[in-house]
Amino acid sequence: MLYIPRIKLSSLFFSALITLISSTNLVLANDFPHRLIEGKSQPSLAPIIEQTAPAVVNIATYTLKKAYNPLLQSPFFQHFFSLPDELEETRRMQSAGSGVIVDSENGYVLTNHHVIANSDEIEVKLQDGRHFNATLIGSDEKVDIALLKIEADHLPAVAIADSSQLAVGDFVLAIGNPFGLGQTVTSGIVSALGRNGLGIQGYEDFIQTDASINPGNSGGALIDLNGRLVGINSAIIAPAGGNVGIGFAIPTEVTSAIMSQLITYGEVRRGGIGARFQDLSPELAEAFSITNSALPTYQGAIISSIAKNSAAEDAGLQAGDVIISANGRRITNTIDIQNRIGLSSIGKTLSLELIRLGERLTIKTEIRPIPIPEAEGQSISIYLSGTQLKDLILSDQEEAVGIILESVQARSNAAKLGFEKGDIIFGVNRTRIRNIKQLKNYIVSRSRTIQAFRIRRGYEDLMVYVR
Repeated sequence: MLYIPRIKLSSLFFSALITLISSTNLVLANDFPHRLIEGKSQPSLAPIIEQTAPAVVNIATYTLKKAYNPLLQSPFFQHFFSLPDELEETRRMQSAGSGVIVDSENGYVLTNHHVIANSDEIEVKLQDGRHFNATLIGSDEKVDIALLKIEADHLPAVAIADSSQLAVGDFVLAIGNPFGLGQTVTSGIVSALGRNGLGIQGYEDFIQTDASINPGNSGGALIDLNGRLVGINSAIIAPAGGNVGIGFAIPTEVTSAIMSQLITYGEVRRGGIGARFQDLSPELAEAFSITNSALPTYQGAIISSIAKNSAAEDAGLQAGDVIISANGRRITNTIDIQNRIGLSSIGKTLSLELIRLGERLTIKTEIRPIPIPEAEGQSISIYLSGTQLKDLILSDQEEAVGIILESVQARSNAAKLGFEKGDIIFGVNRTRIRNIKQLKNYIVSRSRTIQAFRIRRGYEDLMVYVR
């Protein structure tokens, strides 16, 4: 399970902080939160916590799991107590996490996907002691965000900030439910922005914070000093099994886009622009005449190919263009640009800054639904007569990984050979096949040498031999 940030404010920290805000012109002392202590105004984070903490909730999930008691499986017990051969027990397993109420009128609660994954029942408990059964509106495993709904009146809610305005060094507070202790507030700073390539989620664009993350904090709130939500706490790096001050939160820039789609569709619908990318290297930079004056560093994503009739082609993008920013966000590698595309909703515009032959350009393109080619089997091969074929493209990808048989007619050639509905063709003879176009090209060029189709059926890889 992925967990959440937590750090204690020491007296030394407060002393340094007060000295900083009182001795520099960057932050005025009067701008920092205060409260009266024994009649004197003192810098304090308490007003922010009082404002936001009621909107951070505890989430308990329950899962029914079947388990087998080894003792009851003993032949001795079965013989003397007349037990059935298959005896199972059902256990109700519980786990805990955190969430944030972001819409009091509709009762929407944001949390992590991994907090509620595979649960049979979700319970939300508020700071005021009320608890409600929650309905799952939808979730997105690729970003690790889930949206819940509770039916209740007079709900508190936290305002959502634009996380794109964050800067490294900004102070943040983490609120959650670590180790089931109850609501806990911790603090830290923004250590880095736009962290990716960590292998934690499918799409990564994390806020890194030095606030420690512990079990039970997942799904909790990362709050700025204006009392607004800037992120949903999600994960840590803990090479020694404990916190080392590297925690991650999913920025509201991402969560807001995901939440909007979950409300509208109950799922996340991703699109693409029809371009393939690869990392820029010094060798490629030299080959494409990218000078140091145009690009100070050898970082970016170079377009390797563009699909016909795609959004990229319509926008005027070309193979060899080096993307260095997208919607104002710096692009340093392929992962960066794929994240920007994958985290943008269908219909949104992507403004790309690029280098082309040493010249800086800005080109806008649109995120479009990824077209999925289809064909009747008989148009490809007589062996596939009676089938309807469709490229298998994963929901967040632009390239096919195989060809799925959408239907197989009874007593057709394909049915007689042993094809079934749902089979996925991924090869012919010893050649890897990823899409209908590749299959057609292979069969046209080698029609007399086909011996077998390689397919996946469920969890098995099989061969369908032709005669």
